[in-house]
Amino acid sequence: MTMNIDVEQINEAALALLQEPGVRMEHDEICTMLLSHGAREGNGTNVIRFPRPLVEDALSRCPSSFTLADRFGGGKTVSPDGESAIWSVPGMNIYENGAARPFTSADLPRWARLLHRLPNVDGIFSYAMDDVPPKARDVVGLKIISANSTKHIRVFCFSPEGAEVMTRMKAVVGNFPWFSIGFTAHGPLRWTNLALEIFRKTAGAGIPVTVNGEPMAGVSGPVTLAGSCAVGTAEILAGIVVNQLLEPGRPCIFNLGLAHTFDMRTAIAVTGGPENALYAGAAAELGRLYAIPSSSWVSTESMLPDSQAALEKMFGFATHLRERVSVVWSVGQLESEMTVSPAQAVLDDEMIAFTRRYLRGMEVSDETLAIDIVRETGIAGSFLEHPHTMQHFRSELFEPTVLFRRRRLDWLAQGCPAAADTAEKKAQQLADGDPQSGMSDEQQRELERLADAFVRKL
Repeated sequence: MTMNIDVEQINEAALALLQEPGVRMEHDEICTMLLSHGAREGNGTNVIRFPRPLVEDALSRCPSSFTLADRFGGGKTVSPDGESAIWSVPGMNIYENGAARPFTSADLPRWARLLHRLPNVDGIFSYAMDDVPPKARDVVGLKIISANSTKHIRVFCFSPEGAEVMTRMKAVVGNFPWFSIGFTAHGPLRWTNLALEIFRKTAGAGIPVTVNGEPMAGVSGPVTLAGSCAVGTAEILAGIVVNQLLEPGRPCIFNLGLAHTFDMRTAIAVTGGPENALYAGAAAELGRLYAIPSSSWVSTESMLPDSQAALEKMFGFATHLRERVSVVWSVGQLESEMTVSPAQAVLDDEMIAFTRRYLRGMEVSDETLAIDIVRETGIAGSFLEHPHTMQHFRSELFEPTVLFRRRRLDWLAQGCPAAADTAEKKAQQLADGDPQSGMSDEQQRELERLADAFVRKL
């Protein structure tokens, strides 16, 4: 079941905004390219008006489904109607052992190894490491994560120069999309030179790109959700046009789900409210309208893995997965997308498994109704020993790895742990595992050489 948001009207409003007033594209070469393909000049420097045919042609070039590959060329295929792919998140801090601190390059190997071993995580986001020069964080992050996990990597882009190096790093491992990139419009109705140059520098290499709109209702978009959706959609469509002109057929993800509301009392950008789930639903339905994958995130304003985080994130997973958002950023996130927690990552993985079991529903068939088994067992009999139970219980029943399902005496004997305590211990055990790169020693050395040379040049 979907929300049945009137995305046709949102689309028409976005197309109207693309034509009047248009979008500021702060890159002279990109503006020249757009004008040569039918765009028109708007009122103001680098303001571009996008005619409907130009937008529709760009959307027609986008693949409807594609694979976000792991290191072995497998991975997760995403599409407008398929099962959600689950990613971790970007950020700046890490919360563990009861405190938050800046995330560093020493944290990233363990973080990657933890995420590698969480079964519901399909992709690993790079991170803003406090001890790495800002312009090198994307390149260094790609090097570190690839040395510790074979899962798909979503690079957190910082500079065009780093983007160029990463295209060379891609070729070292193989000509398949083992990592992807993305950037966000800095609205309203504005793409920065940095974003457009990163799109340009990575074009032609077959690297999937997430095109993000991030309106904040009441600040960088209308306070009405539909109005902010229209602004964000216009921004994303402009970014998709640019990417398709630079590289026809480039895999693009429509990411309206980064939209926020603004708490008028506390001046906080809200990421875990009910409105965020509505944005996610709009993103998913617009993705289906455009026949391209969508994206959104599940977050919380909580500072630690507590009951608020559980409330906001469980609601987020239930709504995002039900709406079939193609790619969901989520795992480990706290503090309005600024902080990650290993314990929260383990809890999130459990919530995703819980939600997926619910959404899988109840199969009704002769085998599952089991009338013959009921008659065979008889009145007041036991099904516990029956082969039918052994055959089906693992697939029918959700089996948690963190949630407590024992008696009170057992809980007291274990020291009365909260779920977050259990999750933190499990996170430490998983992060202690051996790194899994899936690469040869020669490939790893070449990635290290490219990254280290880039850092030395800064």
